[in-house]
Amino acid sequence: MLLAASEGEGGFHAPSIDEFFPPAILFEDTIFQIDRIWIVRIIAAVVLLTVFIIAARRAKLVPGRFQGAIEMMLDFVRVQVAEQILGKEQAKRFVPMLTVIFLSILAFNLTGVIPFLNMAGTARIGLPLVFALWVFVVYWYVGIQKHGVGGYLKNNLFPPGIPWPIYFIVTPIELLQILIVRPVSLALRLASNMIAGHIMLVLCFSATHFFFLEASAALKPIGALTLAGGFAFTAFELLVAALQAYIFALLAAVYINLSLEEEH
Repeated sequence: MLLAASEGEGGFHAPSIDEFFPPAILFEDTIFQIDRIWIVRIIAAVVLLTVFIIAARRAKLVPGRFQGAIEMMLDFVRVQVAEQILGKEQAKRFVPMLTVIFLSILAFNLTGVIPFLNMAGTARIGLPLVFALWVFVVYWYVGIQKHGVGGYLKNNLFPPGIPWPIYFIVTPIELLQILIVRPVSLALRLASNMIAGHIMLVLCFSATHFFFLEASAALKPIGALTLAGGFAFTAFELLVAALQAYIFALLAAVYINLSLEEEH
């Protein structure tokens, strides 16, 4: 109640969904509109490209710490994601794609805890949806390439071992799965985690500002708790950023593997 009263007086300002729709900076009300989140995405993309260009140009037979760290990330995606799910032979085709997905999402996620950026590039649904659509275009393409259109639809829409009348129920559900449910859930899982993390961080540090600088003396000690909570959530958000990048890449590999299997 104290927080609500202060909010009405212009003290504490709770985070809201408006955080994810900041005012336009350039090209307002056009399809090319640039706002703060777009700037964050551009910065993350430029930094990621710069890091890997430098790593490629300075590559040595005996790697140093920087090159070793880069190679460790690349090996992680190759071994723990691609080869683990697709097998060594099939993985070779998809390692570049899965690596780009993992590292890009990781970079966009980490901007949520970087000072002066303070917003995950994946916290708005557009970017996660682009990654999800990429995964499912590849999912459909490799499945049709291997099985043909008829075989691909048969494998996905008519699971074996089911009495034929049940197909009237199962087939529409499977169609929704491959067209809508899987790509949308892939995008929503990523975006919702980043949105929740941003809101928790803003809530903790806004409350800290309020308790230390605007609240009465009796309430100021609470600021220490909200500050500690802010740092704890920052550490947790680092874990979530890496975990969500891993989950997205892992599920991408799983879906591609499903598309290549003879029967589901």
